[in-house]
Amino acid sequence: MNVAVIDYGSGNLASAARALAVAAEREGMAADVQITADPARVASADRIVLPGQGAFADCAAGLAAITGLRAAIIAATERGAPFLGICVGMQLMAERGLEHSVTPGFGWIAGEIAPLSAPGLRLPQMGWNGLAFVQPAHPLLAGLAPGDHAYFVHSYALTGARRDQVLATTDYGGEVIAMVAAGNRAGTQFHVEKSQEVGLRILGNFLRWQPPRQP
Repeated sequence: MNVAVIDYGSGNLASAARALAVAAEREGMAADVQITADPARVASADRIVLPGQGAFADCAAGLAAITGLRAAIIAATERGAPFLGICVGMQLMAERGLEHSVTPGFGWIAGEIAPLSAPGLRLPQMGWNGLAFVQPAHPLLAGLAPGDHAYFVHSYALTGARRDQVLATTDYGGEVIAMVAAGNRAGTQFHVEKSQEVGLRILGNFLRWQPPRQP
């Protein structure tokens, strides 16, 4: 299995790649995890992981600056390759981001990325928060239980989401979308690579995931 961790100048690339390799070993799977900015490798990858940290607009610009990379991600996911966006990588799945300017996203997930509303609480949201989801859970959450904790660092969040695309939420002064999926494209607002056992379980599930292709 070839797993492409996309390098576009953002995200904890080495940490994400290491966590994927550990998850594959735990699952007894042979996975070649490569950090790459090569559109050809991305287009042919069996699975794609898009990390991200910082501002939505900056991350979108980083993708656009590498000729053919955005198109390769789209082509790979359209042929059915499972995709996982992490933090801003998940946010880029939305229709648009409102950080600094109005910036188009991939449009795979309904809604937009807006400032996190958390009256009286510190921003960015930084630290461990429990996940809320309904059983039976999505395959990416197999082996986890509601209340399991993941590690968040963000001050913008998805708003206007479709409920059928929301896999899990958390609470930070109100409901915050924590995990989404549409067909073979999924994302986590939290950092799976920093979420210890919970993160490794989700990554292992991702490596085994056989999703329907997104229409």
